[in-house]
Amino acid sequence: MNSSSSVNTKISFKNIYVDFKQLTKVGLSVSVVFTSIAGYLLGAEKIDYTVILLLAIGGYLMVGASNAFNQVIEKDIDALMQRTKNRPLPAGRMQPNTALIIATVFTIAGITILYVINPKCALFGAISIFLYTSAYTPLKAITPLAVFVGAIPGAIPFMLGWVAATGHFGIEAGFLFMIQFFWQFPHFWAIGWLQHEEYNKAGLHMLPMDKKDKGAIVQIIFYTCIMILMSVAPVLKVTGKLYIYPMTAVIVAVLGGLMLFYAIKLYKSELNTDARKLMLASVLYITLLPIIYVIDKFLH
Repeated sequence: MNSSSSVNTKISFKNIYVDFKQLTKVGLSVSVVFTSIAGYLLGAEKIDYTVILLLAIGGYLMVGASNAFNQVIEKDIDALMQRTKNRPLPAGRMQPNTALIIATVFTIAGITILYVINPKCALFGAISIFLYTSAYTPLKAITPLAVFVGAIPGAIPFMLGWVAATGHFGIEAGFLFMIQFFWQFPHFWAIGWLQHEEYNKAGLHMLPMDKKDKGAIVQIIFYTCIMILMSVAPVLKVTGKLYIYPMTAVIVAVLGGLMLFYAIKLYKSELNTDARKLMLASVLYITLLPIIYVIDKFLH
């Protein structure tokens, strides 16, 4: 009897843990923490591991809170989509009140921890949670402009790391913000392309002009080009202390060129397979770019 109850306890603990991971989107949270730490390493004169730890925990809580609030608000919408119907709330494994408590605790703890680093970090963390929850999430059901609003909290992590390191928001943090801001359009619209039918069914507007057509891909190409320009701009010494070597700029441009290649391919074919390749290329880009920038800094 005891062994079966301990097995049940184990299973239920495992289930709770899995649901908790889904609610706070651990994978996304970890990528945000990774980008924030890269931003910190770029801005830091000397590395303080306490700040890195606080930034990692605060950043994780910030994203976890945003996602938990998002899933409470979109519980009914999530139930309509194949990709999201098995999340803890639409599947009925977790009560909305439980998710709200987790989201609230995460918000308070995350902003407090970021405040310990410096008040500006806490401010940007609070703006990120507020915009994601109160603007981006409800706007998705109203207008394709939601992606523009969502790109603001989505672009904060890289910049947040720099602000954590320096204590101020200048042109360097602004450029890190803009790189991640413009990156989000090709990334999200590639996902919007792949999930268009599902999003439509749920009444979400995730493609420009709400159409799966060449017009949407023209915008993807346009924003990819701006993103590449922003990413190589530090080579021109126009971005304050943020500078990259010409060779680094070439590597970054080639990496961006891969996204552009798949965006143009998508324009010609309009196939989901090319949209998926573009989406994967965008993930590769935002993973490697911070690493390339940090390596470049330590070669100076």
